[in-house]
Amino acid sequence: MNGSDLTAELQDEHETAFSRLGSSKAMYAVTGGEMDGDSIRAAAASDALALADVLESWAESDGGGGDGEADLFADLASAARDRAADVADDPSDGDGPSRYEALATFESIPARLGGLLGRYLVALEHAGQMVGFFIGDADPMAADDFRGYRSELEAERDRVLAALDGACDSDDDWKAAREAADAVVEAAYDDYVKTLESMGIKPKNVC
Repeated sequence: MNGSDLTAELQDEHETAFSRLGSSKAMYAVTGGEMDGDSIRAAAASDALALADVLESWAESDGGGGDGEADLFADLASAARDRAADVADDPSDGDGPSRYEALATFESIPARLGGLLGRYLVALEHAGQMVGFFIGDADPMAADDFRGYRSELEAERDRVLAALDGACDSDDDWKAAREAADAVVEAAYDDYVKTLESMGIKPKNVC
């Protein structure tokens, strides 16, 4: 097992969830039905700040890992805060998406890295739709900004994959990483379903 194998397994196992998290209705859910540029930017910033909060707590107490993991968490947290400031004029550090509550519960390094992988896979689905939104909104500058945002997420995902390959020494480690990734993806999908249902939309009809 390695990080690439785990990614492929997650994408296969959660194919339906990812297809819906990468749909235009996912943007409707993350913005609470406010499908405009400012709301898209605010949603991206809120997501980044929620991630930073979790990562900063991990960097201070790295779950028994070495300095490498603590440094990774700190670097990713700093990048997330910078990204929030880049995409929104006044990013709000309020309640983030509920998947970060699941992410924050992990204690071992393999579980934390697996949970992070799940988060990045979800975030990349959203980022693709954000690019598409601004293309459709005839805002090429914003579309380019969010292409850069997506590229940064891809690079950070690759750092997490490399860290997973270095941290997982046993089948039990990979199992912990897989279970954590599953939990984060499932939390993201559950939030998507509940949000749409609260707005009177049937998620099962959305693809």
